[in-house]
Amino acid sequence: METKLTQGSPFQLILRFTLPLLLGNIIQQLYNTCDTILVGKYIGPQALAAVGSTGTIMFLILGLSNGMAMGFTILTSQRFGADDKEGTKLSVTNGIFLSLAVIAVMTTVSLLIMRPLLTAMKTPSDIFENAHRYISTICIGSFAMVLNNYFASLLRAIGNSKAPLCFMFGSAVLNIILDITFIVNFHWGVAGAAWATVLSQFAAATASVIYIVFAVPSLLPQKKHWKTDKKTIQIQLRLGIPMALQNGITASGTVIMQSAINRFGSVAVTAFTSSDKLQSILTQGMFTMGQTMAAYAGQNYGIGETNRIRKGIKAALKIMVVYTIFAAILIAFLIEPLLTIFFEKGTDLTIYMPYAKTNIFINMTCYLPLAMIFIYRNTIQACDRGVRAMTMGMVELVARLIMSGISMATGIFALAVASNGFAWLCAGVFGLFVCNHMLKEIDRDLMASRVQTE
Repeated sequence: METKLTQGSPFQLILRFTLPLLLGNIIQQLYNTCDTILVGKYIGPQALAAVGSTGTIMFLILGLSNGMAMGFTILTSQRFGADDKEGTKLSVTNGIFLSLAVIAVMTTVSLLIMRPLLTAMKTPSDIFENAHRYISTICIGSFAMVLNNYFASLLRAIGNSKAPLCFMFGSAVLNIILDITFIVNFHWGVAGAAWATVLSQFAAATASVIYIVFAVPSLLPQKKHWKTDKKTIQIQLRLGIPMALQNGITASGTVIMQSAINRFGSVAVTAFTSSDKLQSILTQGMFTMGQTMAAYAGQNYGIGETNRIRKGIKAALKIMVVYTIFAAILIAFLIEPLLTIFFEKGTDLTIYMPYAKTNIFINMTCYLPLAMIFIYRNTIQACDRGVRAMTMGMVELVARLIMSGISMATGIFALAVASNGFAWLCAGVFGLFVCNHMLKEIDRDLMASRVQTE
């Protein structure tokens, strides 16, 4: 199913588009959390800490590659919105070519630097080997995640958020089955959790391809489209590289933050990992709204509708005000009972709970600025201003560096986890000004273009 996001009420369109997308993202986070739960219960707290200590590295690697792949589909959204059928199909094939190149480079580089990177991050010695085993497996299978992200993004670019939801649900069920098989039955340890993730992502990617072939003619290239198009590749690189760098810059900041947390030992790392897994489920709402705005702004930018983009931003912010308040209240009340699901029965949670609560209570106050980051950043990127969106990542990075550095100097755990909230606040406010300035600039360019035409 295709949806033109250039017609109708922005609020209703955004809400209808976001809801199935949000459900799919939450499902994905739930089965990622299932990995963590099974690792904690069947392998132990140290294995849980090992998986958690690599979370920011995984975000860095996949953020770079997936950011690039998502950037390639912005052009698809713009051309679809402008009803450019040939251009849309060319963007699909050339995006595939570029995604394969990204996979090859990222897989090779990440495997080469992994052990030195874990060492530089001061990964505790008692969890080092498990951490390396887990993240290396993820790197080997990163092709599946990039391809799944690319094909799902293609479907969202033409306004279809329901099909990716169905594929994500099937992937989640498969992931849980494979988790139980590999971890509980085969005793593969943390590598089993990683392989379960890789194989389930590959299955979702395969399902997306089959769906496009049989049900989405607007995205299905013909033989003549399977060629490199210089103009298309140049535009996709111009959109994709800043998005990848943006994700990489943001992820670099989280790696530094993780380094600060690692200094407090494996107990702190375990508590941070489990509480952050719970938090990541709720913050999918903010991430999802960003995905929605990428499709919405991309299609409307393709036809020069800046007023609809402004209305869309306002609608997204209204939805996120309600959502972030609800998310903060929910996590505040459920953090203590839910944390128990990550540990085997009889584990003394009193040593973990103070770290976990500190992480949650500090960062939930900045959920709305986090939503602002995703709304403004994806809108800016969809309007072909990727470099400006990247400056938001620089603000995030500097903010995390400052707070993490202070934490390392003072030995205060609260400041280490506050690196997230402080970065969200700074980048969210900065994005507000950048996006408003960009829209005014686009208006001036459109006005000048009309005057020249007349």
